[in-house]
Amino acid sequence: MWDILEVIHEGTTNVNRARKHALIQEYEMFRMLKGETIADVQKRFTNVVNYLINLGKIFEREELNIKILKFLDRSWQSKVTVISESKDLTTLTTTSLFGKLREHELEMNRLNDQEHEEKHVMSIALKVVGQETSEGNDGEILNLLTKNAASS
Repeated sequence: MWDILEVIHEGTTNVNRARKHALIQEYEMFRMLKGETIADVQKRFTNVVNYLINLGKIFEREELNIKILKFLDRSWQSKVTVISESKDLTTLTTTSLFGKLREHELEMNRLNDQEHEEKHVMSIALKVVGQETSEGNDGEILNLLTKNAASS
């Protein structure tokens, strides 16, 4: 009876071997998807690694960290270089590594939002300047625009 329950819940040796090979291939082919956040990548990656560990695969910390840094897309290249050169990948935990990547992602999102807002403000200001110029107050509007841009 125990053998039957074991096969039902864990599968046969052949099923486990096939599952392990499929997960190893998924691990080897793992890439960050376009538009995916670091949190989403971390969830997917952690699931694959945890399943492999449950099936008996052993990973070194450095191997996992190198894998994480290599599957990030090109927009992460500068951060990857900084982490690779400044951190000891044998002692850095994957959680800490993902935390550093998340911090960088948040900062990049903040900067992108700020740039977007500045472009929006400049666009509105240029529209106002265009309207006011036709009415003859271009010197006064240009001074206001300059003051607003300098204070931002």
